[in-house]
Amino acid sequence: MEKIRGFEVAKGFEDKGINLPERKTKYSAGYDVEAAEDCVIPAFKPGQKPVLVKTGIKAYMQDDEYLMLCNRSSNPGKKGLILANSVGIVDADYYENPDNDGAIMYAFYNFFAEDIQIKKGDIIGQAIFQKYGIVDNDSAQGERVGGFGSTNK
Repeated sequence: MEKIRGFEVAKGFEDKGINLPERKTKYSAGYDVEAAEDCVIPAFKPGQKPVLVKTGIKAYMQDDEYLMLCNRSSNPGKKGLILANSVGIVDADYYENPDNDGAIMYAFYNFFAEDIQIKKGDIIGQAIFQKYGIVDNDSAQGERVGGFGSTNK
C-alpha cells in the first residue's frame, strides 16, 4: 500500500503503549493526540520556557501538506493550558529527521496558579492535515538537517 498520510510511533517509543491519533466522529477535522508519558506543567512564571509534552508519534504526508497542531478546545478553561506558539506546524520533511525521527511534541504554558498534571494517554490536542500553496517565483532549495526548531540552522 502506498503511504499518503498518516501517523506512526516514533523511534524510542515502540514499547511505550502509544496510541495513534484518531478522529472520534466522521465529520471531525482533527485527530485527537495523546500524551506519551506523565508530566507536570508548572504554573507560569515570567521568563519560563514552555513545557514540551511528548506524543510518541510522527506523521508522514505529501510534499505539499503540513500537519497543524492545535490545542484541545477545553484545555484553556479546564486546565489553563495554552500553546506557546498558538498553533504548531509540522512540515512534511520533519518526518524521520536525523535528530529525533520526527517525534511530535506540544509546547504548553499553564496560566493557572497551580501546577497541572498530564497523564499518559490524556488527549492534549488535535492534529489536522492541510494542503498549502507556494508563490510563482518560489525558489526554496534548503534541506532539513535536524528536528524540533531546526529551520535556519
